[in-house]
Amino acid sequence: MSTETMNIAKRNGKTEPLDLEKIHRVITWAAEGLENVSVSEVELKSHIQFYDGMKTADIHETIIKSAADLISESAPDYQHLAARLAIFHLRKKAFDRFTPPALFEHINKMVRSNLYDAQILSDYTKAEIDELDNYIQHERDMNFSYAAVKQLEGKYLVQNRVTGKIFESPQFIYMLIPMSLFAHYPNNATSGQTRLDYVKRFYDAASTFKLSLPTPIMSGVRTPTRQFSSCVLIECGDSLDSINATASSIVKYVSQRAGIGVNVGRIRALGSEIRGGEAYHTGMIPFIKHFQTAVKSCSQGGVRGGAATLFYPIWHLEVESLVVLKNNRGVEENRARHLDYGVQINKLMYQRMIEGGDITLFSPSDVPGLYDAFFEDQDEFERLYKIYEADSSIRQKKIKAVELFTQVAQERAQTGRIYIQNVDHSNTHSAFDPKQAPIHQSNLCLEITLPTQSLESVEDPNGEIALCTLSAFNLGALKDLNELEDLADLIVRALDSLLDYQDYPVEAAKRASMGRRTLGIGVTNLAYYLAKNHVKYSDGTANNTIHKAFEAIQYYLLKASSNLAKEFGPCPQFSETKYAQGILPIDTYKKELDEFCSEPLHYDWEALRTEIQTHGLRNSTLTALMPCETSSQITNSTNGIEPPRGYVSVKASKDGILKQVVPGFKKYRDQYELLWQIPDNKGYLQLVGIMQKFVDQAISANTNYDPARFNEGRVPIKLILQDLLYAYKMGLKTLYYHNTRDGADDSHEDDGCAGGACKL
Repeated sequence: MSTETMNIAKRNGKTEPLDLEKIHRVITWAAEGLENVSVSEVELKSHIQFYDGMKTADIHETIIKSAADLISESAPDYQHLAARLAIFHLRKKAFDRFTPPALFEHINKMVRSNLYDAQILSDYTKAEIDELDNYIQHERDMNFSYAAVKQLEGKYLVQNRVTGKIFESPQFIYMLIPMSLFAHYPNNATSGQTRLDYVKRFYDAASTFKLSLPTPIMSGVRTPTRQFSSCVLIECGDSLDSINATASSIVKYVSQRAGIGVNVGRIRALGSEIRGGEAYHTGMIPFIKHFQTAVKSCSQGGVRGGAATLFYPIWHLEVESLVVLKNNRGVEENRARHLDYGVQINKLMYQRMIEGGDITLFSPSDVPGLYDAFFEDQDEFERLYKIYEADSSIRQKKIKAVELFTQVAQERAQTGRIYIQNVDHSNTHSAFDPKQAPIHQSNLCLEITLPTQSLESVEDPNGEIALCTLSAFNLGALKDLNELEDLADLIVRALDSLLDYQDYPVEAAKRASMGRRTLGIGVTNLAYYLAKNHVKYSDGTANNTIHKAFEAIQYYLLKASSNLAKEFGPCPQFSETKYAQGILPIDTYKKELDEFCSEPLHYDWEALRTEIQTHGLRNSTLTALMPCETSSQITNSTNGIEPPRGYVSVKASKDGILKQVVPGFKKYRDQYELLWQIPDNKGYLQLVGIMQKFVDQAISANTNYDPARFNEGRVPIKLILQDLLYAYKMGLKTLYYHNTRDGADDSHEDDGCAGGACKL
């Protein structure tokens, strides 16, 4: 049968004759204004085998894939051609036409279908919605890259995840989020900003990619589901009731799209007495397996799988069994491979390694006061530790410190996912007073450091589950650091509103969130920012540039939160912060940083210090640097603070293989420093230390190793240990992935934080 007599099946079920010219016109439209793209090349590569009754959707998807396959360093604009075709396809699927409906019509339809929160219609008049409809710019959909459109389709757009039916297009997301979050703002604000002004400003900032929003917000705000915190920190106590309450809390939050951090360090060791010797304790591993089951019990609505990191101190009596839990060797009974693990260390432990001494292992239940002092008071910890070491009546085990650290380093190298938390830095450089609100753990991706209290039951009035709501500035999209002032005001207001807007499945999380109002605002696209400024990760040229940028970020965020405190009052537990004592991050950083960063402070910190002490802060914390893996694809950014592996990254996701070209590739290609061009971790760790000087929570920082640089292709364990020590010296609170170059395509990356929400 010739193509002239073939019929195709349209999306509405009708048939019509195949029109090859119509297909050609759509590809030509998508190619308009792009460089080094060929309409005929896309048509040829698609190799469509037409047949009678073929669906138009199948034709379109084949053409999109052929365009996406052509994305390369020599022809990067195919990522935009493929994106435009994908947007065309997406809108046809959502609306049965290319032009999106009017905002009021769209919201009404979505509310009737129970896909949008009904409160939107009661909060806004038709006239207000029509004004916002006139403001929305659907043509901004054409600014996405192909990887962005596929991630939007896979994770963010409201859809039926069983049938695959999509119900909205991207600009509706960017408009509906601020409409939801600023709904309670007055129509005629005395500050001169009405709520529609805030909605419009936020819409512009997000839809032009200056702000990057995390997965729970992008996929959830505007829907009837109201839980948007990316990170949940749960502390487990040393009792069956607490263990069960912890597992219950994990299930509730995993089902709500959150990534989980669990502190299990209080649980007593194998063989410990229970009820005065009436029973013999089974140790930590059975309970860790219990938590693993809880984490994997929910699929998080098809958006991602559940994921958690568990934390324990390096001096725990069971540490040698715990550190191998992720190892592929061994049997199921002594492994829990579907979790990640954070080993907690302090200065005394590092000193023992440097000096060739021993680390003495204890069960926390046998050494009263030691576990709490580990976080709250380093001098008291050292005093108690030495007393307990000298007491032979206490069950203990000595192990050479270098042997134990070597075990940790080996497992970190082999699995990539044995993380590090320096608990002393987490408290001495904390936003909180460790005597009142100590930091006992981090989160899934090692960038959150917030106070927690174990639950003895789900209703325990003294328990505290910490939540953190994330966002990021797209540094590469900024023309000037002064833009941060307005962006900081917008994002702090929006995220602070979200704390009141969202629901809380567990009361302990609501109490903590209302009391502390913690935020974690980070950055993405740092590699592009460095390239634009002609500086590099490895050679120290970026040090002063980073100092200036992160000083501006923390200054403007604190200023925004202080201004918000003047309007709405400080957070109720502001008195438990160091900020309340007039202590700022610039007062507690590691002074070793001054040896290689000479940049002075540029802002009036003393005036801000006075403002904070006078009016307080609306939010106990403001900053945390998260990986930004998924959201960086939406904003077409390099992810988080990391150098890219290649100019064209091939990212594996549940939606298939996606190619993403580094931003500014045509102009700044030669200014980029790719990951495996960096000779060692030292320059990178210096930069992270400079960032940590200003960041009041922690930083998802990675260490990277290329075995080809070493004899016999083996990375020396000694070097890994030296990097752990150097990271500690730079004041880092946490270390996230250990990446090893494996000889595969350098540009190939996994998408997602083991499925965790804090990827952003």
